[in-house]
Amino acid sequence: MRLKLLTVALALAAMPFASHAEDLLDAYRQARANDPVLSQADSTRLATGEGVVQARALLLPQINAQLSLNQSDPNGPSRSFVTDAAGNPVVDGAGNPVLTGDAGHTRTRDLSATISQSVLDLSRYADLKAAKSSSQAQDATYEAALQQLTTRVATAYFQVLTNDDALTFAKANEQALARQLEQAQQRFDVGLSAITDVQDAKAQHDTAVAAVITAENTLADAREALTQITGKPADNLKKLREQLPMDAPSPNDPKAWVAEAVKSNPSIIASQYNVDSAEHSISSARAGHLPTIDATLGYSKTTAWTQNAGTAASAGTLGSGNNGRGNTTVGLTLNVPIFSGGATQSRVRQSIYQRDAAQDSLEATRRQVVRDTLNYYRSVVAGISKVEATKAAVESSESARDATQAGFEVGTRTIVDVLIAQQNLTQALSDYSQARHQFILDKLLLKQTAGTVDVKDLEAVNALLQ
Repeated sequence: MRLKLLTVALALAAMPFASHAEDLLDAYRQARANDPVLSQADSTRLATGEGVVQARALLLPQINAQLSLNQSDPNGPSRSFVTDAAGNPVVDGAGNPVLTGDAGHTRTRDLSATISQSVLDLSRYADLKAAKSSSQAQDATYEAALQQLTTRVATAYFQVLTNDDALTFAKANEQALARQLEQAQQRFDVGLSAITDVQDAKAQHDTAVAAVITAENTLADAREALTQITGKPADNLKKLREQLPMDAPSPNDPKAWVAEAVKSNPSIIASQYNVDSAEHSISSARAGHLPTIDATLGYSKTTAWTQNAGTAASAGTLGSGNNGRGNTTVGLTLNVPIFSGGATQSRVRQSIYQRDAAQDSLEATRRQVVRDTLNYYRSVVAGISKVEATKAAVESSESARDATQAGFEVGTRTIVDVLIAQQNLTQALSDYSQARHQFILDKLLLKQTAGTVDVKDLEAVNALLQ
């Protein structure tokens, strides 16, 4: 196997990090702890689940207590004062004017408690079912986010590896073209070639230098994309080993994969629960036309008393009081809706439209999942041949480059032929690296669309790293 440049380049790239490189499982564990997208899905799931508790609470007893204290002053601002013969107000020992009479002020304390229980309200039962369906939909959505995290981490991880290989190949290409430029300059200096050979070699070398800069920036961005998911720097990553198992999908039947996806894909399951929730919401809206019955048990007690009643001489004394007896009431309330301005009918129509939208969303999700499943299945099958083809292309390009170089040295090929051969080899190496990484990713993506991907699949991929 003639993959010398690829093998040496990958070995040199991996040497400085071999002792402490991170693998795919490390990245996944970091993502589980730090990924904000998954955390948001989890918080949304928990928040939606509280809707079930709130809907159920409306079917349970409601207890309320109230205590109020009021004071009234019959004298108000029109009080009269005792005056002497000269018409001046008479004051008491404290210097306060003496009132001619004081009715005091009256205080009233009201204490009440009520227990109510819904006996018949079909809308509340329907709301509870709708809330449960919404909660189940969000649970499935969280499961979808969890599975998507698996493929998001793997995609970002292998994108780093692909771009890292691309940078390695770009550097190797730049170094090879630098040697070609040096050789062309030497041949021109001794009169064995024209200046155009030097110019061609320099143009290709300058382009290669720019390609290295672009590859460095692309690799840096790919590392940041992985860091965005994991929350940790993504500098030293284990690479994919040379020998890979080229296994076809199991089962090797696209219809079987589609059937599994339609049954198990969490996005489809979530959409179906959303349809169920919308159906229950229709029942709740229609129940707005039906009577409701509530049972109530109440207790109330009122106490009133008067303070500071009397003349000026008797100010500050406690007046009469009335300590009322408690009153208990028990009853049933029948509420029959007759007309609400068309609001109930409008809510029914609105719920039906929302149900129709949920059904359309379900169908759109199902079709997308079927398409993705078939696409990834075909990609895995085609990827087997593509990896072998790009591997053969590397070998052929390397042989062609060597033969062209030898022909150039004996004068049968031009410097342009050598430069083109070197470019073809670099492109073949890049295609081979990308095909290997994409093949592994497509297998994970196929399982994700089928709703069956889990950590064991990541462990299997992680075993292919070194």
